[in-house]
Amino acid sequence: MTKLRNDCFALPPGVNWTPVEEALERLRSRLHPVVDVQRSVPLAQVNGRILASDVYAPRAHPPSDNSAVDGYAFIGPITDVPSVLPLVDGRSAAGEPYRERVPAGYAIRILTGAVVPAGTDTVVLEEDCDIKGGQLHLNGTLKAGANVRKAGEDIKVQDKILTAGTRLSPTQLSVLASVGVESVDVYERLRVGVLSTGDEVKPVGAEVTDWQIYDANRPMLSALVTQLGYELVDLGHVLDRPDEVKAALERGAEQCDLILTSGGVSAGDEDRVSETLKEHGEISNWRIAIKPGRPLALAMFHGTPVVGLPGNPVAAWVCTLRFGAPAMALLAGGAWFEPQGYLLPANFSKNKKPGRSEMLRARIRNGKVEAFGSEGSGRVTGLAWSDGLVELDESALQIEPGTPVRFIPYGSFGL
Repeated sequence: MTKLRNDCFALPPGVNWTPVEEALERLRSRLHPVVDVQRSVPLAQVNGRILASDVYAPRAHPPSDNSAVDGYAFIGPITDVPSVLPLVDGRSAAGEPYRERVPAGYAIRILTGAVVPAGTDTVVLEEDCDIKGGQLHLNGTLKAGANVRKAGEDIKVQDKILTAGTRLSPTQLSVLASVGVESVDVYERLRVGVLSTGDEVKPVGAEVTDWQIYDANRPMLSALVTQLGYELVDLGHVLDRPDEVKAALERGAEQCDLILTSGGVSAGDEDRVSETLKEHGEISNWRIAIKPGRPLALAMFHGTPVVGLPGNPVAAWVCTLRFGAPAMALLAGGAWFEPQGYLLPANFSKNKKPGRSEMLRARIRNGKVEAFGSEGSGRVTGLAWSDGLVELDESALQIEPGTPVRFIPYGSFGL
C-alpha cells in the first residue's frame, strides 16, 4: 500500500473559492494509486477489477482464415460468369477442418466459422449459387477474399489488447478469453469506508421523533461504492460526540483506503468531523464554487484520505459523483476521468446567476432534457426521478426551452 502525503490536500494561501475545473485538476494532481497489486488472478475473478499491467495477445484472433458464411470455398476472383467449378468430396466445418489441399479449379462445401482450406481464399454465399450434378454454378462475379475473415484481422500476436488502469467489464473479459489469456494482474479492490454523523440522524428501523430524520446518505453512498466496484466498509452512524467521531475515524483508518463521511464538516459548533480532523489529522476545507455542495472537506487521518461530504443528500450525491468518483478511480489504480456529457435541448426555463457552477437533477424524455422542479438539496425524490445531471458553468445563463445544455448521464460516472 502506497500512502498519500499528509499535506496533499492543502490549498495555497489566500485561496477561498475554487472553480470546479480548478478543484478537479488540483485533486487529480495530488492523488496516486494507494492499493497493492494482485498477480495472476483468474479471469473468473476479475470482473470489475482494475488492470495493473498492460496485456498483450499471446495468440491471433481469429487464429486462421475462416468463413463468415455458409457456402462454398475456392480460389478467387470470379470474373467470368456463368462459371462452373467441380466440387471435391468433403467439407470444412467449425471444429472439423478439411485437412487436404483443394486442387486449383475446384470448390468445397464450407460452413460459417470453418477454417478456409488450403488452396482456397474466397467463399460464395450458398444463396448466391446453385449445385447441379456435383458442380458449383456461379452466376455473379466475386472479389478474391470475399466472405473470408482473415487470420489476425481483429487481433495480431503481441498486440496490446488492454492497458493498465482499465476497469475490466464483461466485454473486455471476452477479448482476453478470445486470445487465451487465463489470468491478469489487477489492483486489489479499493476499500471505501462510509460514515454518517449527526444527533438528528437515525438509522432506518430505529425509533424517531419529529426532530429526527432517517439516514438517507449511508445507504445511498454504500450502494454507490459497491456499484463502482469497490469494497464497502460500513462504518455506521455516530453522534456528534468528539470521542465517537474519533473512534469511528480510527476504525476507518485501520480498515480502509479512503473514508467518505457525510455531515459535520462545516465550521459550526456541532461540526465534530471537521473539529476532529483538525485536532488529530490534516484538513483542508475546499470551498468549491458549485451548487449544490460548496463545502468539501479533504483530509488525511492517520495516513488515510477522508472526503467529508455535505449532509444534505443531494449535495452529498453531487459531490461524490463529481469529485469522489474520479478520485476513487485514481486511488484504485484506474484512470482519472472526466464524465462524458452530451449537448441536448432543454425542456425547462432557468435564469442562472453568475459565480457558481450548478448541477441540476435531470432526465431525458423524447430527446429533450427535463430538470427536476426543485433545486433544494434535501429533496431526495429528485435523485430517484433523475437519470443524470445538467452541468451549468459559472457564467450567467438564460435558459429557455430549446437552449442546448450539457447533460451527464449517471452512467458516465461509472454507474
